[in-house]
Amino acid sequence: MQSIGFIGLGIMGKPMALNLINAGYPLAVYARRAATAEPLLHAGAANYHSPQELAANVDIIITNVQATTDVEEILLGPQGIIHSAKPGTIVIDMSTISAITTQKMAAKLAQKKIAMLDAPVSGGEQGAIAGTLSIMVGGKADILEKARPILAVMGKQIVHIGDHGAGQVAKACNQIIVAETIIAVDEALRLAKASGVDPAKVREALLGGFASSRILEIHGKRMLDQDYKPGFKTGLHHKDMHLALEQAQQVKINLPAAQHAMKCLDQLIKKGHSELDSSAIHLLAED
Repeated sequence: MQSIGFIGLGIMGKPMALNLINAGYPLAVYARRAATAEPLLHAGAANYHSPQELAANVDIIITNVQATTDVEEILLGPQGIIHSAKPGTIVIDMSTISAITTQKMAAKLAQKKIAMLDAPVSGGEQGAIAGTLSIMVGGKADILEKARPILAVMGKQIVHIGDHGAGQVAKACNQIIVAETIIAVDEALRLAKASGVDPAKVREALLGGFASSRILEIHGKRMLDQDYKPGFKTGLHHKDMHLALEQAQQVKINLPAAQHAMKCLDQLIKKGHSELDSSAIHLLAED
C-alpha cells in the first residue's frame, strides 16, 4: 500500500488524515505546530520535522493549507519537498489557492519528475469527517487514476476538471456561487420579515420548491437562529473570493455580483467578524 505524507492538519486536514489512517494507509505528517499533529501521532502516524524530510520517506504527499504562499513554501521553499521527493512521487494539493501559481508549481515539480494534482474540496468540516467531500481535480488523467483510491477515502464525488489549475478554477466557481447565494438568502429572509411575514415559514416553503438549496437549508437556518459559529469562516471565504476575482481579471471578464459579494465580506471583516461563518452577511443589514 502506498505511503502518504500529509501537511496541513487544520479543521479540514485533520479528519481527512484520520480517515486515511482508518483506511489502512501508512501515514506520515509534518506540522509547524506540534500540538496539531498529536491526534494523528496517537492514531499511528509517523512524524517528520520538515516537508523535505517527509517527502524523502513517502510515495504520495497531500497538502491542505491556507494560502498560496504556504503551498509554495512547502513545495518549493528551502525545506520544500522538491529537494527530496523521489521521481514518481505524486503531490496532491487540496488547498484553495491561485490557479496560475498552481500551474507554475506543477511545471517546476515536473522538471524533477514529480507529478502534481490540484484537488480543492467542498463540503466543509462535516464532509471531511464523513469522507463525503466533493473533490475538483486538475492535472493529468493518468495521475488522477493512480491517486483515485486515496481520494475516494476522503471524498464521495471526484471529478477530473482538466489540466493543472482547472481544479482551482472549479473551486473559485464554487465559492462565487456560495457567496452570491448566501446574499440571495439574506435578502429573501429580510424581505419576508420587513413585510410582516414569518421568515422561518418562508424558508420552510421555499425548501420544497425550485429555490431550494443547501445554502437556504443550512445558512438560512443560521440566519434565523443568529448562530454564526463557523462552518466556513468569513476570513477564508474572503480569501477565496479574492482568488476568484483575481482569476476573472486574468481572463479579462467582469463579475459584478461576485464583486458585490466581496464588498459584503470586506464589510464583515472591517466590523471584526472574520472568525464568524460567512452567513453572518445577514448581520450587515441589522448593523
